[in-house]
Amino acid sequence: MRSDFRFRLAATVLLLAAALGAAAGLLLLGRPGGAALALLPALWAAADLYRGQARLQQELQDFTAAVRYGDFSRQYGRRSGRPELQALHAGFQEINAAFRRLSREKETQYQHLQSILELIQTGILSYEPATGAVWWLNGALKEMLRLPHLKHFSGLVRRYPALAAQLAELRPGPAQVATVAVGSGVLRLLVAASVFQTEGRQYKLVALHSVGDTLDETEADAWQKLLRVLTHEIMNSVAPIASLAATLQQRLHAADPADPDLREDLELGIETIKRRSDGLLQFSTTYRSLSKISAPNRQPLPVYELFETVHHLLLPRLQERGIGLDVVLPDPQLRLLADRVLLEQVLINLVINAIDALAGRAAPRITLTGAAEPGRTVLSVADNGAGMDAETQEQVFVPFFTTKKNGSGIGLSLCKQIMLLHKGSIQLRSAPDVGTVITLTLSAGEPG
Repeated sequence: MRSDFRFRLAATVLLLAAALGAAAGLLLLGRPGGAALALLPALWAAADLYRGQARLQQELQDFTAAVRYGDFSRQYGRRSGRPELQALHAGFQEINAAFRRLSREKETQYQHLQSILELIQTGILSYEPATGAVWWLNGALKEMLRLPHLKHFSGLVRRYPALAAQLAELRPGPAQVATVAVGSGVLRLLVAASVFQTEGRQYKLVALHSVGDTLDETEADAWQKLLRVLTHEIMNSVAPIASLAATLQQRLHAADPADPDLREDLELGIETIKRRSDGLLQFSTTYRSLSKISAPNRQPLPVYELFETVHHLLLPRLQERGIGLDVVLPDPQLRLLADRVLLEQVLINLVINAIDALAGRAAPRITLTGAAEPGRTVLSVADNGAGMDAETQEQVFVPFFTTKKNGSGIGLSLCKQIMLLHKGSIQLRSAPDVGTVITLTLSAGEPG
């Protein structure tokens, strides 16, 4: 088609040039009649070029107008015509086909988006702030606010003036809570806004989500989890106390009353039980109002006493599972500033977690370490248990996350909160099939 157009154009130009040359030659030879006849093909060639250019110009103007008004339904090239027009019509056909395809895709995407927005339970309102004209709202918003229709923002102002005022002042950013009376009830809404501009006009998109039912369900679920947490944490202390008491009772019945070691073991065991029982009562009270604690009761505390208490308390469980416990304390006089009851609870949780991680492991062992660093004291609980993968390590301090079948998912998150109350930190390092090390960092105590 392009070759036909080029051939026709070249032939017309050559005919025009030849006719003009012949007319000029005849005039020089003194034959004006022949020159006039020679000009006839030149006139035809010039007229043909003019008609072609005029037709091209008209076709371009018509196509531009069609594009301006979005009319891509016209068909081109159905009738044969000039070669240059055929090439132009073929290009127009390709452009029209591309625009129709884009239009279909855009309509499909619009219908898909509209269906999604109708299905979600969040109310969506889009309007033009400058004029108040409502561009779109979904069924969830109509049902939420009992709106049969809404063509203008002023309709919302008449029905819910306070909500309308809040939405009008709402800016893109964090969501806000709004309360609106609908019928005989009160609706709590989480509202957020976004502003966008298209074709020189600004639109405001507002999302309204009812949070009343969600908050009620979350509150009920939180209470159930809290009860499980309290039971779990109390059992973590009661079970070792009961086990230690049973061990002392067996020792008392089996040993010779005159045995001097018996009295020492009984005194140590009873002291451990008493201390932990008192600590359990204090912990229950502390846990109940943990969020209200501004600062723990920090006092200088010997680290060896902490380790000794935890060791004696959990010794029956350690022996039952054949787990060895090592204490590494280069400085026996090492002290730190901490709340004894809360820190004991942290260490108990960490050692119990280590015991659980050692289930089925060969040569199971737990190591408690205490060391002094400039301005702080560092404690660690290490085991050679199953370890954790990277994904689990990222979530272990999240409340209620647990990998145990009967766990509450609160132990490590509670430990972290207690450490934060001490202005300290807790860190975890672990590797699958290698083990886990949890490090506690606190302010150092006064030198003993």
